[in-house]
Amino acid sequence: MTQDRWRKLTEWPTLVAAVVFLGAYSVQVIGNLPPREGAWAEGLLWAAWAVFVVDYAGQLWLAPRRGRWFVRNLHELAILALPALRPLRLVTFLRVVHNKAGYALRGRLVVYVIAAAGMLMYCGALTVEDVEQNVPGSNIRSFGAAIWWALETITTVGYGDHYPVTVIGRLVAAALMVSGIAVLGVVTASIAAWLVETMTSQTAAEFEAGVEEVEAEVQDVEAEVEAIDQSLEAKVQALTERVERLTAALEAREAERRGTWPGA
Repeated sequence: MTQDRWRKLTEWPTLVAAVVFLGAYSVQVIGNLPPREGAWAEGLLWAAWAVFVVDYAGQLWLAPRRGRWFVRNLHELAILALPALRPLRLVTFLRVVHNKAGYALRGRLVVYVIAAAGMLMYCGALTVEDVEQNVPGSNIRSFGAAIWWALETITTVGYGDHYPVTVIGRLVAAALMVSGIAVLGVVTASIAAWLVETMTSQTAAEFEAGVEEVEAEVQDVEAEVEAIDQSLEAKVQALTERVERLTAALEAREAERRGTWPGA
């Protein structure tokens, strides 16, 4: 079995595991469940985590050049090897959704950007609420405050009414800021490209219309020239025939005159 074949086989299982993972994590964080009440959600998280580990191990085993693949995917190993850092689990979710579901949207750039921004904002809000809601002195203690903070941050507005106080929360804030700049840049570039394409299409249409108008005028001129040529040919032909008749008449008179002279 090849690595590509393995990826196709694990595409849907990993995507389902990622959705289950996000759902369980959302319930666990938003509900602020104590360990006993959230045991079922924790079990689903670990089950999804196991699917991610199996997927990683299979890709590593089937990689044509394992050493090179291992080095290029050290970040995935770090995320999988540090399950105690709960917010890092969302990085795995984003990676799976980006790799599996993102291909269907990349042809529609605006839809893809909006979906990616929404998912980043939601996951950032979950992460910040998870690490901030039970910390003394925190001002992000509900999902509503967390999602509002994420919206402020990803759009680089930053009112300052909500802000993280933990190290992980501030790291997430930095990532959202950078992501927000990237999202705004892509949207701006898309609008600019659309405007350029629209103007180019209009210019091309106007140019084609101008060319067609010139061609029509040229055809009219050619028709007029052809009509003039035909008229000139007819007049020349008539003049030629008249000259021939006059010449014949003169020759006849000359012959008659010579015939009447004495001694002719």
